[in-house]
Amino acid sequence: MKMMLLTAGTRGDVEPFFALARAAGARGHEVRTAIPENSGADTASLDTVSLRMDFAQLVSDQGVSPRAAARTFKTVIRPAVGRLLSAAVEHIVAFAPDVVVYHPKVLSAPAAAQRLGIPSVLVETVPALTPTREFPSPIIPAASLGPLNRFSYAPARAATLMFRRELQAALDLLPPGRTPAAGTRATLIPVSPHLLPRPADWPASVRLTGHWAAKPMAMEIDDELAAFLDGGDFVYAGFGSMKAGDARERGAAIVEAARRNGLRALVATGWGGIEVPAAVMGGDVLVRESVAHHMVLPRAAAAIHHGGAGTVHAVARAGIPSVVVPFIADQPFWGAVLHRRGLGPQPVPYRKVTADSLARALGEARSCRIQAARTGGLVRAEDGTAVAVGVLEGLAGP
Repeated sequence: MKMMLLTAGTRGDVEPFFALARAAGARGHEVRTAIPENSGADTASLDTVSLRMDFAQLVSDQGVSPRAAARTFKTVIRPAVGRLLSAAVEHIVAFAPDVVVYHPKVLSAPAAAQRLGIPSVLVETVPALTPTREFPSPIIPAASLGPLNRFSYAPARAATLMFRRELQAALDLLPPGRTPAAGTRATLIPVSPHLLPRPADWPASVRLTGHWAAKPMAMEIDDELAAFLDGGDFVYAGFGSMKAGDARERGAAIVEAARRNGLRALVATGWGGIEVPAAVMGGDVLVRESVAHHMVLPRAAAAIHHGGAGTVHAVARAGIPSVVVPFIADQPFWGAVLHRRGLGPQPVPYRKVTADSLARALGEARSCRIQAARTGGLVRAEDGTAVAVGVLEGLAGP
């Protein structure tokens, strides 16, 4: 079976698709994955093609500011999305797959698949498109809208309207004269039911598979990092691709909060969300651009992170508490989910990060350790990619 996977966004959007690609490849399927440029994810052993859009550069240029995005919508974002949508269509046509599996940002993928007579499958890395009464859309910053929860999903589903010209231009690249298929046949949600139980009102075509994580590989770590991991209790801190506010002030607050709790600090600076000033450095602080989560998180006492879906699952899998510092989009949602599940304290919004607020949160995280360890065992027992590959195999043929 030939599977065309298409994803867009930052590393957290790419890595689940890579896990699925590797799992499908191990089952003998031919898989090609279309990805954004400079994702930072490991492409080893994978057949990948570029979607000609660099999300890393966009974040580097304008951070996570909605105002900056609004200012550059016509000059930067619209042309970039146009390139992505056209590249997606070109790759689908060239590969001629049996099934198209796509991220919601790749708006042209389902329409192209339908025009070519190919079944398609939507992947909601964040469950923001399938309405439910049980919680509002994860991109809406609200605890609950009660009976109006289902209506909160409408804005996210309207993205096609914002890029209708670019979408039409992409679809004009398709050859004419094919019989359309029935459209999107299923929705896969790579989220652990131990974090977010499946809502009762989701349709049967929506599958909560469990998280998609690649099989952990043993990796060599350098002597400095190995010595740090062996040196006593520490907190991991990293905000991935998030970049907003005063990164130096945030780095100093993290180090001070760790010290007040008797912890050392392993800091991953990522794309610039944290900078540790030289004045607060010491033998109890190690700074890296990035580290392999599966190698360091199980050794940590807790993790301070932005609450992206991928990091949320990595920390949960490691069996340690989370202190979520949300910046945008679905991150407040995941912070609230972890708090409700007893896996971390109330989230600390990035604008409210101080040494005092983080020190309190780290102190509260201690009471979450037993529940976090129990949940970690359950998440590690999941095999979400196997469930997803089984669904895709069931769609083979007309």
